This record gives sequence, structure tokens and C-alpha cells, in this order.
Amino acid sequence: MNFRLSAFLAFFCWMCSGSFAQQKAKSPNVILIITDDQGYGDLGTHGNPHVHTPTIDALAAESVRFVDFHVSPVCAPTRASLMTGRYALRTGVRDTYNGGAMMASSEVTIAELLKDKGYATGIFGKWHLGDNYPMRPSDQGFDESLIHLSGGMGQVGDITTYYQGDRSYFDPVLWHNDRQERYQGYCSDIFASEAIKFVEKNRDRPFFTYLSFNAPHTPLQVPEEYYQKYKDIDPGAGFGRDGRPFYPMSDKDKEDARKVYAMVENIDDNLAKLFFKLKELGIEDNTIVIFMTDNGPQQQRYVAGLKGRKGSVSQGGIKAPFFIKYPAGFEGNRDISGLTAHLDVLPTLADLCGFDEPKDRVIDGQSMMPLIENRKVDPDQRSYFSYWTRKSPELYQNISLQRGGWKLVGNTAYDAEIDAFELYDLDSDPYEEHNLVATKPSKAKELKGEMDELVEVLAQEENLLHPPLIQIGYGVENPVFLNRNDASGERGIWDQEDIYGYWRVEVAAGVYDIRFKFVKPVPAGGKMTLELGTQALVFDEPSTGTIELMEVKGVRWGASQGDLLPFYTVGGKRYFPFWVELEKK
Repeated sequence: MNFRLSAFLAFFCWMCSGSFAQQKAKSPNVILIITDDQGYGDLGTHGNPHVHTPTIDALAAESVRFVDFHVSPVCAPTRASLMTGRYALRTGVRDTYNGGAMMASSEVTIAELLKDKGYATGIFGKWHLGDNYPMRPSDQGFDESLIHLSGGMGQVGDITTYYQGDRSYFDPVLWHNDRQERYQGYCSDIFASEAIKFVEKNRDRPFFTYLSFNAPHTPLQVPEEYYQKYKDIDPGAGFGRDGRPFYPMSDKDKEDARKVYAMVENIDDNLAKLFFKLKELGIEDNTIVIFMTDNGPQQQRYVAGLKGRKGSVSQGGIKAPFFIKYPAGFEGNRDISGLTAHLDVLPTLADLCGFDEPKDRVIDGQSMMPLIENRKVDPDQRSYFSYWTRKSPELYQNISLQRGGWKLVGNTAYDAEIDAFELYDLDSDPYEEHNLVATKPSKAKELKGEMDELVEVLAQEENLLHPPLIQIGYGVENPVFLNRNDASGERGIWDQEDIYGYWRVEVAAGVYDIRFKFVKPVPAGGKMTLELGTQALVFDEPSTGTIELMEVKGVRWGASQGDLLPFYTVGGKRYFPFWVELEKK
């Protein structure tokens, strides 16, 4: 090698390494941690003396802590807003099941935006925004995905763990890059260890790790060694002497709390391993770490005095911890009290990571950076709307709007007068104990007017009027499993046998083999009917015994859109399948 070539290569390598170091400084890694049904009070740092969370407490001590941070009352809407910076209704997500937990593929996620900037992107745990193409994590910007299906392991929508019963969290079959794989161990340990492997594999490039624990969601299953630490505690003791309300706990609530605290401690131990890996790899300073939860607790327990729990628009249902740590970017160990929400994560990461927010749609969130940088922010310029029912917003049921420290809550009829609402001054009454609607009717009417305008806009969103379709037969996913979580139909459709249900689909022309799995074996001798659009196919079944799995082959369909409606009738009863598998030949 001659001198000139050697010098050129040396200079080139120096330039590349310098360029990479510069790029790395401008492109921090991102680890977004969210837990499932962990309430505001399920942390030692929030005054709970029973739960042991030294790792999360230490993270909080080193972080910027947003103490007025809010999420949706239930999980799928929270995750849709978190991923897109938009109210969940804009994305097509309105519920946790009943066909309402599928996010339109046209939505642009944090993962897609970071992937476009050269980030490696991975999700580990719960997705809950659609289990079929084109709504899976792999369709929405994630290079690597290890998830369970539907809203929770052991639920009817998660077809690979449902029949494991009280062992659904152990040795599960999960979906790794859209394929079923069996894993050994406890679910939280699996998700965390795979996230750590992803971090290590991508140590030399910017990465986005979405560690989305399904714990401590029900079913409350935890390794025995963790439960033993809590089996003798009284989760209802030691509260109520600091001026904050404490709501009574039943014996079942207390036993549930013991299991929840054990599950949370297991998460804490797994996060200790993750944070140790960041230090070991020397990338801790250039990594943004966010910790949050998705809604309030499902069961009654300590919630730091807040009223309500999961599903409620009261503070106990929607106020959540939010800790953000970025050593290379800003100073930690600070409390910030400005009104913030899950909607704000995408705009904040846009500022920190240098990507542009989508310009072709409404982004409801606002960057947190002005608050982090101590810039003056007018609290009256920020509102936060919340609701939850099984469908679209019901006027005025379980609905609220906050602005400037005030909160209007509706749990009344659609034509109710303003005095039927609740109005709280959260600055002086954070526990929502004193309804001021009678003395501040003008403030209540002002907030109600804003609420009405926003509901009217959200109710007309395209993705709500025309919900996302599961696409079948396009080669990206074959076979396709349609599960109960994404089935529409009667409200409350879950694991019932005799219930009306269907899936909204778009089917490519072709020949299909179809299998129907039932919740329990059904009597033989009936007829299986499969409707799609204007086509109805009827199949006779054998006349003896019982049937658990039914199969029909060579079904020919033309290209079509509509409701895929399967039902089996026998003995005057109609059975809706547990799941349907469609394989294009």
C-alpha cells in the first residue's frame, strides 16, 4: 500500500469515526418503558411503604419528573396516543376490545419516524393496537417485535396463551417477528431480557427500545419467590394519616395488591439489569430513558389519595408517573408541574432526536422541552380531554376536560344542565373532593363548551367513521388468525359461545383453507355458515360426537370488503368461533 493511499484511508477512517461520534451525539438512544395497570401509588417514590421499587425510585431521583402527567383511562387508547401524539379517536382506537383496539395503518408512529432517521426499532411486550396486517408492530415501524396478542396474556384474544390458564405468564408462546415461538420463563423476565439483547446488538447505532410490560395486568401471576416477599403484608395499613384520602380495601383487594406489588418488584429487578447494561456498554449518558404507566390500577389499593381507578376519568384513573432521564441532554432531579400527557411524548422526542412531526395531520401533543428548559408556558394554552366507554364518547358519561388547573367531569345525561356536572380546582383540591360547579358555573360552562367542540370534531374522524380493515390474502401475513379481541359485534363480546360477532376485513381474491376453533367443543350435526359481503357459504358437519376444530378447504373468494361473519348452528343454538384461521393457497 503506498503512502498516499494509506494516508487517505487513515483520514477517511478518522472522518467516519468523527462523523459517527457527531451523529451519535445528535441522535440519542431512546428507551420507552411502560407498565400495564400499575397505578400512580404503586411506587415507593410516591409514598407507598409496601412495594419495593429501588430501581424505579432511583430513576425518578435522577429524572425530570412530570407530576401532572396524564394518560387515557384504559390501555389501548393510551398506547395509540403514545405512539402517534394524537387523541386515540383520531387513530381509530376507542376501546380495549370489541374491534376498537385496532389503529389505522395510515397513522405515523414514533417507531416509523425514528426508523426513517436510521434508528433500529424494537418492541418487547404489549402492543394492543391490532394483531393482524397492516396493524402489527412490524407494519408500523418496528424492525424487531416480540409481543403477545390482544390486551393481555391469558385473555381470549391471545390465542397462544389463553388455554394455559393460571400458567399463561409462564413458558408462553409469543409472537416474534410475526411468528409463533415458545419461550421459557416468566413473561416480564423474557421481555426485559430480549430488550437487553436488542440494546446490546444495536449498541453502535441509535436505537429505539419500546419495553412495554404486560404486568401487573391481570391475571395476577408472579413467580413464587416474589410473592413470598409480600404474602404476609397488610396493603391497607399505614395510610390515611397524611391528609390524603384512603379508600377501603376488601380482603380480595389486599390479596390482589400483594400479587401486584410482587409483579412490580419483578419489573424493578428487570429494569436494574437493563440500566446496568447501559452503563456496561458506556451508552448511559446518550440514552433517553422514559418510565410511565398506562392508566390507574384495576383493583382498589393505595393511589396516593387520588379518586378512582382504571376506566375512570377521575385522577386515579388517568394520572400517571412520568420520569424522563437524559444525562447528556438536561439536568435531572426536578419536578415539573405543568399539565402534560401521553400525547406529548412524540413531539418531545421529535425535539430531542431531530425528526419532524407529521405535517399532514393534527398532532394534539406538545413538546415538553419548553417546560424542561424552564421557558415560560401559559397554562391556559393547554387542555386535556379524556373519556372512556365501550364505543365513541357518550354525552356525558365518564368524560372530562382539564385546563388551567380546572377540571370538568361529566357523569350525567346527554341533556343535563351544567349543575349536574362536577367542577374541581385541582391546584387546591388534587383529590377531587369539592365540587365547585354551583359556585363557578361560568367556568364550568366555559370548559363544557370546549369539550363539546372537541367531541364533535373527534366523533367525525375518518378512522372512527371507517374503522381499519384486517387485510387477508395479501402475502404479508399467511395464514391469518382472527381473534376475539379484534372481533366486533355485541358489546361485551369476549369468551361467550352464543353471541353475535364478526371481523371487518378486506380479502384478496383467491382460494382459502379455513379453520374454526371454538371456545369449547360443540355438538356435531350442525351447519357452519360463513358470510362475507354478499356471499354466504354453508357447510354441513358430521352428525356424531363433538367438534373442537372445524376445517373447510378450497373456499374461493373474489376481492371484497365487508364483515366476515362465521357462526355454527346446532340444536337451536348459535356458536361464534374462538378464532378463525385463513390460509391462502
